[in-house]
Amino acid sequence: MAEPFEPIRAFVTGFPIKHSRSPLIHGFWLNAHGLRGSYEAIEIAPENFSVFAASLREMGYAGGNVTIPHKETAFALCESHDTAASAIGAVNTLWFENGRLIGGNTDAYGFAANLDEFASGWDNADTALVLGAGGASRAIVHALKSRGFQQIHIVNRTLSRATELADHFGAGVFAHSLEKAQELVPASGVIVNTTPLGMEGHAGEEMALDFTKADPKTIVTDIVYVPLETPFLIAARMAGLKTVDGLGMLLHQAVPGFEHWFGVRPRVTPELRAHILSHMEKASK
Repeated sequence: MAEPFEPIRAFVTGFPIKHSRSPLIHGFWLNAHGLRGSYEAIEIAPENFSVFAASLREMGYAGGNVTIPHKETAFALCESHDTAASAIGAVNTLWFENGRLIGGNTDAYGFAANLDEFASGWDNADTALVLGAGGASRAIVHALKSRGFQQIHIVNRTLSRATELADHFGAGVFAHSLEKAQELVPASGVIVNTTPLGMEGHAGEEMALDFTKADPKTIVTDIVYVPLETPFLIAARMAGLKTVDGLGMLLHQAVPGFEHWFGVRPRVTPELRAHILSHMEKASK
């Protein structure tokens, strides 16, 4: 009689990691597909990450997700990268191919897939405004460039960071100080907030833009999903604009990793979204 196969193991690691909702997402899919496997959250301090990454096969992991502050270190440790990780310079997904550790970045995919789901045709625009120049904005700019946006304007409080990001992506990407944001609103078909302003713990620091000056067809999205509707999105909605919250980006970015580890491509469904929202609601009480 054949021995039963060992359950496939995957993980998410960061520092801290207890806030991660990735185990809820992957646990939902494992259950939905009737798969024997596990996906666990593992807190690893930065000084221990290299040893952890080198021991993945030995510990029996098929791969996993990497979040702050390990994304750049993971990029350096991988033997090969997918196109998105190479362009962004950071890794959020690890898997093995022929014994080699591969690093991918699914954030740009998740961002685009979220807009595809809730704002079909968003990529018909050719000009975008991106607020913030942190690590998350790299994936957003890559997604916008990949979808054919001709002009991408990055505004940031520290102009040098916006300039560094614009220089990284080259032609068609422009850096501005935060004071220029309002001037760029009327010509922007897509406006993206990648800053933490407006999320829980940053009350009173909302990004103030007058969305009444925007084209009525402009789509506004925020990569923050706690709260689900940020003050930034509320202001855009009150001005009559189409808005998309950040939860879908979290859900969609998880799809490629699950497929790499467990061999099944899962779907982002209303049931999954409701499952995560239910846990978010309980956590807020």
